[in-house]
This record gives sequence, structure tokens and C-alpha cells, in this order.
Amino acid sequence: MSVADESAKFQGEEQDAAAVPLLEPAEGVPPVTDTARAVEQIAARLAAGTGPLAVDAERASGFRYSNRAYLIQLRRAGSGTVLIDPIPVTDALEPLAEAINGLEWVLHSADQDLPGLAELGLRPARLFDTELGGRLAGFERVGLAAMVEKLLGRELRKGHGAADWSTRPLPDDWLNYAALDVELLLELREAVAGSLHDQGKTDWAAQEFEHVRTIEPAAPKPERWRRTSGIHTLRRPRQLAVVRELWSTRDDLARSRDIAPARILPDSAIVAAANADPKNLAALRALPVFGGPRQRRYSRDWLGAVERARALPDSALPTIAQPFDGPPPVNRWERRDPVASARLTAARAAMSELSTRYSVPIENLLTPDLLRRLCWDGLPEFRSGTAPDDPARAIDSYLAAGGARPWQRELDVAPLAEALFATVPPAHEH
Repeated sequence: MSVADESAKFQGEEQDAAAVPLLEPAEGVPPVTDTARAVEQIAARLAAGTGPLAVDAERASGFRYSNRAYLIQLRRAGSGTVLIDPIPVTDALEPLAEAINGLEWVLHSADQDLPGLAELGLRPARLFDTELGGRLAGFERVGLAAMVEKLLGRELRKGHGAADWSTRPLPDDWLNYAALDVELLLELREAVAGSLHDQGKTDWAAQEFEHVRTIEPAAPKPERWRRTSGIHTLRRPRQLAVVRELWSTRDDLARSRDIAPARILPDSAIVAAANADPKNLAALRALPVFGGPRQRRYSRDWLGAVERARALPDSALPTIAQPFDGPPPVNRWERRDPVASARLTAARAAMSELSTRYSVPIENLLTPDLLRRLCWDGLPEFRSGTAPDDPARAIDSYLAAGGARPWQRELDVAPLAEALFATVPPAHEH
């Protein structure tokens, strides 16, 4: 039986009965640990447990600037569930780290929570990501609730994931929701691991989990201000300079106050100011949003940003065209380099066929960015219009240097070599 057939067979084994709602933890909602003494006690309790550790963390995305964890949920066989408020015990978590850092952690979408936990000195020795495992196993829906329902026959009702978890005190129903997020995570791990084993994907998953566990945080992208919503409506460099100055001023304020930037000043207001070019406080405050009580306290900061942009010499203004770190947007390839565009089309077709054959999303077979970079000018032979002596080896070396894991290269290299060098393109220049 092929991998795709095995995946389809597994996914077809639906729960016959209606999912049973999971309304509260079987052992009740535990008290929130928020003192150094209590941390020592729950650390000892977790150390006495057995097997992997279910881990989740709640952040305040959309409310706070930082990625810090405002609640940590842990569960281990023999230890039960614990809830930790890390804010008052940030400097007292060493006993917890000693108890759990040597364990295998089970998380759902681990890349979301690991950075904030690492800031607290909490880092797993091994990792199992149920969401990523579900992708590799070919599940169409990989949200926690969907996977719990499909694999365990339980209905995990969601409702507070987007809440402001920096709120204190945390409401009881939020704590109930948080405890439920780890209630079945260990059982879900076993079910996902079984599916991966049945499809021969256990080693693939292990490589992906280790990659997520050990990857360094990505450096901030250059010129992040260009991601301001609505910036595409601006046509003059001086207007872009206003956006850049306002965006940077807002970012500094947001970071210093740990508030999400959009809650200090929305993107729409930044673009409106770039269009209006207000010359004084009255003109600024007459614009939408800027006259509100929250923004009025920063009026001089906003006006100062506009004035700085206005005073810049032409040579210091940003360009209208965005500089690219790597290939240009794909919609420009056909005009800029039709041969590279043809390469990308052929490569995508090969990856699509692999995705179908192995029931793995294309983006998990190879990151789209790495595929684009390869097809644009990843190999020197693309410029000369020749083929390397060993196309597969050349592609394998490129993918390895780009961070592709061994299992990905094992699957991808031969089809990509065939797609990219089935015919040798003529020499060209970008």
C-alpha cells in the first residue's frame, strides 16, 4: 500500500459516534501557581511523573508588543495538570526548568510557544508537535479541536484563544479553557505517532520536530514599515518617508509600553497622515484617529515624525520600489526572466505531484522561499544556460545549504533535477 493510500485509509477511519463534548478537566481546574514556593512544589510533582510533558502557553497577541507567555499549562502522567502565572515568578522558575527541560515536550504548533518559553529559561530536550505531525500525516484540518475530534472522538470547544491573557485576574472560564488545551494532548500525541508510524513517516517527523526545537529565531526583516496596510496607495517617496517615520515612532512607543502597535496607532491613520502632510498640531488632530484621546497624548511625537520626513533631503528618501532580499515577487518573473519563470512552473508541478503521492503539503516538502530562490538563480548554471555535471548533487547541495532536512532532500532532489534540467535553457541575463 502506498503512503498516500495508507494516509487516506487512516483518515477514512472516522469516529462513528458523535464527538463527546469536553467541558471541563477530569480532575477540575487546578489553582494558578504564582509564588516561588508553589513553583518548587509543582516542579517536584512534575519530576515525579512519567512520560512526555504536555505543554501550552497563552500569549496576548494583538494586545501586547512582546511574545511573552502570560500563562503556562503543563500536564504529565502521574502529575496531573498545573497552571503557572509566569509574570510574578519570572525569576523563580529554575526549579521548574530543572524538572522539565530534560523531558520530551508535546505541543500543538510548537513554533508559536517555544520562543516565549525560552525567554523564561524553559527549553525541551526533545519535541513532539501534534500540529506539524498532523500535517505530515496528511490531515486536512490540523487545528487542535479538529484533530482531537477526529482522532479521539472528543469535542474540545474553543473560545478564548484570542483573548488578552495579560488580564489579571484571569477569569475562571479562561482558566478552564487553558487547562483543557493540555487535557488530551498526550493522548493526541500517541494517536498522531501511530498514524505517522503506519505511513512510514516517523523519521520524517522526528527530523521536523528537531528542526523546530533547535532553529534560531529569524532576524527581523528589513524595512518592516513597508508592510503597513494601505501603503500601496501612496505614490511619492516623501509620503513613504512619512510612513517610515511614523511607523518607527509607533514601534518605539509600542515596545517601551509593551502594547501592540496597532493599539497605539492603526495603519490607516499612518497612511492618512502621509497623504495629508499636516503642518501643525491642529491639522494633525483634524485627521481621523489622531484627534482621539489616546493619540492626542502622543500628538507631538506624531507631528515630529512627519516633520522629520519633510526635512529629509531627496537623497535620503525611500525608493518607491521595494528592495528584495532574494527573488522578486513571482508575478514579475515572466517579465523579468521568463526562463526562471518556466523553471518555477516546472518545479511547482513536480512538487505538487510529490505532495499528492505522499499526502504531505507542498510547503512541508520544501519551504516555498527556498524553492523560489533555487529556481531564480540558485545554481550558477542557470546564468550560463548549461547543466551541471551532476544536477542532482548540485541541487542537493543547494537545498542542504538552505536548511532542507535530509528526508526532504531525499524526496525532492530527483524530481527537481528532472524538472529543472529536462531541457537546458538558453543562456540569459537577469
